Amino acid sequence: MSSSTKPDLSAKAAEIVDHARSLLVTGGYKSFSYADISARVNIRKASIHHHFPSKAALVETVVALYRDEARQGMARLEQQIVAPLARIRGYIDYWSNCIGDAKTAFCICAMLAYEMPTLPSEVAAQVRLHFEELSGWLEQQLQLAHSEGQLTLVQPAAAEAKSLMASVHGAMLAARALDDSAVFDGLMQVALARLTTSA
Repeated sequence: MSSSTKPDLSAKAAEIVDHARSLLVTGGYKSFSYADISARVNIRKASIHHHFPSKAALVETVVALYRDEARQGMARLEQQIVAPLARIRGYIDYWSNCIGDAKTAFCICAMLAYEMPTLPSEVAAQVRLHFEELSGWLEQQLQLAHSEGQLTLVQPAAAEAKSLMASVHGAMLAARALDDSAVFDGLMQVALARLTTSA
């Protein structure tokens, strides 16, 4: 779920995107301005506008690339792991490994979702699409795991997928609030146990 490739972006635009992404992880949409990007990339604000006419255009690009990385990551899990329940664990393990890294410790779409009512429409649309794609993938894996007897679905797969997705992002938030990465793993064990103990 991570990639260093930035298709259709120049080297400088890709650098701008990287710094914007880092700022989004730590503080969300309202936490930074082009002045912050300018200081980090060491270029004038006018030069940033040359690559991205507005902050909304920049963040829309960041989220679109993030969505692409997430899709690639889910595809890799399907290619590398046969059992659907193990794929779900692989998705959770990805975030477990990220929690301790300040640059990747939080899902940027989760940060942005908190700001949805005030986000520019084009950014909000990208965030919504990310969660629709993620919940759809989790739903597919949960349904497959249920069909193979790996877990029991208490609710329909679509509802369980959204519940699991909320658990993952809630556990990220708890780990950040308590400054303890182990909190994430503990909460995820609880969430998975709910699905697997009666299987």
